Amino acid sequence: MTPDAADKRDNSFALQDKLFAGTTQFFALLVLVTLLGIIGSLFAGAWQTLSQTGPGFFASDSWDPVRKAFGGLAPIWGTLITATIALLVGVPVSFGIAVFLTEMCPPVLKRPLGTAVELLAAIPSIIYGMWGLFVFAPLFAETLQPLMISTLGKLPLVGILFQGTPMGFGVFTAGLILAVMIIPFIAAVMRDVFETTPPILKESAYGLGATTWEVVWNVVLPYTKAGVIGGIMLGLGRALGETMAVTFVIGNAYNISAQLFEPGNSIASALANEFNEASDPAHLSALITLGLTLFVLSFIVLAASRLMLAKLSAKEGKRT
Repeated sequence: MTPDAADKRDNSFALQDKLFAGTTQFFALLVLVTLLGIIGSLFAGAWQTLSQTGPGFFASDSWDPVRKAFGGLAPIWGTLITATIALLVGVPVSFGIAVFLTEMCPPVLKRPLGTAVELLAAIPSIIYGMWGLFVFAPLFAETLQPLMISTLGKLPLVGILFQGTPMGFGVFTAGLILAVMIIPFIAAVMRDVFETTPPILKESAYGLGATTWEVVWNVVLPYTKAGVIGGIMLGLGRALGETMAVTFVIGNAYNISAQLFEPGNSIASALANEFNEASDPAHLSALITLGLTLFVLSFIVLAASRLMLAKLSAKEGKRT
C-alpha cells in the first residue's frame, strides 16, 4: 500500500471515529434532555397543587374532587406498602429460584426451568390483573385469608396487620400479585449474574469443605452484589409503577389502614382511574403531582441503591 493510500485510509477511519463518537454523544445527550423535559413538564403540571396546597398535599388523605380537596397521602401509602409486600415475598423466592438454577438444578432441567421463568416475565400485566381478580382473589378470600385472620390476626403487635373482612381484594392481595409479577425479573437477573462467578472461586470453596449455602453466601453473593441489587431495584421499579394489575385487585379506595386486607389505592392506579376524567385543572394538577411523587420515589430508590453499593465497596477496600 502506498503512503498516500495509507493516509487516506487513516483519515477515513478518523472521520468514522469522530462521526461515531458524535452520534453516541448526541443520543446520550438526547436521553438527558428527554429526562429534563419530563421533569420540567411534571413540575409545570403540578405547580398549581404545589403552590396552593404545598407540603400539606403529602400529609392529607382527603381526596374529594367535588370540593377540590386533594391529598396524596393515601395513594403514596398504598404504593409503598404494596411494593414492600412485593419485595418481602418476591426477593426470597427469586433468590431461591436463582440458586437452584445455578447450583443445584440437574442439567436436563436447567434450560426448561430457566425458559419457564423468563416466559412469566412476558405475560402482560393486565393478564395478571384479570387472573388476580377472577381467580386469585376469590380463592384467597375463601381459603388463605380466613386462615391468616384466625391465626396471624391474633398475634400481639403484628396481629392488626392481618385483621379485617376476608374480601379477597385489598392492599395485601395487590402486594402478592406484584410479587408474582416481579419474581421472573429478579430471578432472571440473579441467575445471570450468579453464572458470571468464576468457577475456580466456587471450586476452591468446595475444596475447602464449604457447603452449597456457604459458597453462595460467602463467594457468589459478594462477587455479584452489584447485579443482585440491580435486579432487586428493577423489580422494585416495576412494583412502584405497575398500573393495571394493581387497579384490578387493590380496591381503589382512598383509605389508610394498618389492616392489610382493607382496600386501598396506589399512585399508578389513581392515575389510571381518574386521569381521563380529570376535567378540572385542580384535579388534573393533583394527579400530575402524584406522578411527580412517583418519579421522585423512583429516583430515591435508585440513589439509595447506588449509595448502598458504594458503602459495600468501601468496606471491602478496608478489609483488604
